[in-house]
Amino acid sequence: MKLDEIREIAKQHNIKAGKMKKADLIRAIQQAEGNEVCFDTGKAATCGQHTCLWSDDCQ
Repeated sequence: MKLDEIREIAKQHNIKAGKMKKADLIRAIQQAEGNEVCFDTGKAATCGQHTCLWSDDCQ
């Protein structure tokens, strides 16, 4: 997903993206949605969230 798209999602959650890096921004969105804050933490194979919006970019 492109950073502009991620920023738009963040805006919907009242998150000020500023100069946040992509991974930090996605984790902020995960937290705002009440989900596990796991993007790009090495848990992609074990998190069990295969329908996650971020799964294609996660590691």
